[in-house]
Amino acid sequence: MAALIVTSEDAINRVVAPRLPSAPSDYDARYQEQFANVLRLYFRQLDNILGQLVAANSTLPISFNSTSLDAFGRLQVSQPYTLFDSQNRYATDNQFDTTLVTGGTTTYLPNESSVQLNVTTSSGSSVVRQTFRNFPYQPGKGLMLMATFAMNVAKPGLRQRVGYFNTQNGVFFQQNDSTKAFVLRSYISGAVSDVRTVAQANWNGDKLDGTGASGITLDTTKAQILWMDFEWLGVGSVRCGFFIDGQMIICHTFQNANEISTVYMTTAILPVRYEITNTAATATASSMRQICSTVLSDGGYEQTSIEHMARRTSVPAGNFITTAFYPLASIRLASTALGAVVLPLNYDFLPTTVDNYEVALIKNTTLTGASWTASASDANVEVDYTATATSGGTIVSSGYTSGKSGRIPLTASGNYNWDLQLGVSLAGVSDTYTLCARTLASTGGGWGSLSFYDLTQ
Repeated sequence: MAALIVTSEDAINRVVAPRLPSAPSDYDARYQEQFANVLRLYFRQLDNILGQLVAANSTLPISFNSTSLDAFGRLQVSQPYTLFDSQNRYATDNQFDTTLVTGGTTTYLPNESSVQLNVTTSSGSSVVRQTFRNFPYQPGKGLMLMATFAMNVAKPGLRQRVGYFNTQNGVFFQQNDSTKAFVLRSYISGAVSDVRTVAQANWNGDKLDGTGASGITLDTTKAQILWMDFEWLGVGSVRCGFFIDGQMIICHTFQNANEISTVYMTTAILPVRYEITNTAATATASSMRQICSTVLSDGGYEQTSIEHMARRTSVPAGNFITTAFYPLASIRLASTALGAVVLPLNYDFLPTTVDNYEVALIKNTTLTGASWTASASDANVEVDYTATATSGGTIVSSGYTSGKSGRIPLTASGNYNWDLQLGVSLAGVSDTYTLCARTLASTGGGWGSLSFYDLTQ
């Protein structure tokens, strides 16, 4: 006998305890028969439901709605781990780089905590906002993006995109002219391919055209919460949809396992990206709102990197450190690994003179006389030990010492400081971190080292 399960969520609710007939003062055979019939009908209903709840073997099969499961089919009971979040509360979020082409502009909307991306009527007018950071993916854990936006009214020549992607790989929602679609972009052939563009009419889930299970019709001019999650491992599924009225709606799933003969895209370590572009001249100017976004790892993120080191093996003779910051060691991403996930971890300083020093880690300082070479322990990272001066940049950590400083940690206990991750601009320029030292009143010298994690090595 096959196992059966009650499939109607209202089946039990429809079985209501009957109202029994009032008993006569004297025995009445007709009353007894009526009484028995009422109970008999009620018990039959209960027996029918109980029969459907009984399995034919020792286990009872139970199923959950697909949105109650993560990308790997596990019940979502774990807390999501935040890899990234963006909210434009008091200013345009500086975690995004921006490219403006042919009159494109951005406008910060403080009362809406949003950034408005504006294009003119000219063909080629464009605004792209993309995170400097690429977000790490651990095989076996689901990765989820949520991004909020409101698009311009659809018009010929206007294309708008939001998603987890760059110019080579990723997945995004787009409205091109009046056609809404999900796109899986791939660079596995060595050339960019958007051939897996699935228009709304062909989505294999709720098409959000009013005919789906939700009954909802998607209006992209209204604020939307886009979501997508990745079961990567190179060949997993990608689910795409929207949160509307408290419902997590699956609109389309890109199936890959047992469907294709290679990976579906080069990597799942990608940025968040918003873009609006005129593919042809338009009748009027257009704008799209960028609101909030987050990238989550389902079930945490485990530390699995060895510690790499950038350190000087020689220092200039004499007292070369003055009251101006002197660069001791610098790191940046190699041009061949701009998608690598690299974070500074600790730094050390050992003075060679008895003086008071300030030691600092400076982001994106301008180096004089730098000569970048591959790191001895990590081909994804380049190092510099030859620069002789710095200017500008942002101090992200500093301390004071008159002797050996000891190791100064840059990460929280048991966790990564993702905000320190080396990022990359839209022009392909890596962030840099430089360990610097200066004396407070005289001249001196010292040795320094900067350690880092590479989560993609």
